[in-house]
Amino acid sequence: MKDWNQSVIEEFRKNGGRVASFRTVPLLLLHHRGAKTGTERVNPLAYQELDGGYAVFASKGGAPTNPHWYHNLIANPDVTIEVGEETIGARARVAQGDERDRIWEEQKRRTPGFADYERKTSRVIPVVILERVTRPG
Repeated sequence: MKDWNQSVIEEFRKNGGRVASFRTVPLLLLHHRGAKTGTERVNPLAYQELDGGYAVFASKGGAPTNPHWYHNLIANPDVTIEVGEETIGARARVAQGDERDRIWEEQKRRTPGFADYERKTSRVIPVVILERVTRPG
């Protein structure tokens, strides 16, 4: 998985945020810190643009557990994201209730593979909002 992620990250950066194998699925690069180690990690994730931020989805392909990056964001919500050629400071929060449901339903409409992930798991797939922040410096 690490090699695959690295190849996606390299293609993303080389092509201004576009990755051929994802065609119509928009991707961003999420920079986050490990909950236990504090080590910086980068994950390519599908996203949905929102007013003032972005939504990402802790689907892990429909696995029974949440992805590691989700746990890292709970522990360390201040992140950096790359969207296209822009680098943005953001703060993560987990969407709840109607907000979560509305965004999730829209993601399944836009990218039907997410409905497949939902069918594969008994857990509620978390929707994480990355809200833009201005950082000093």
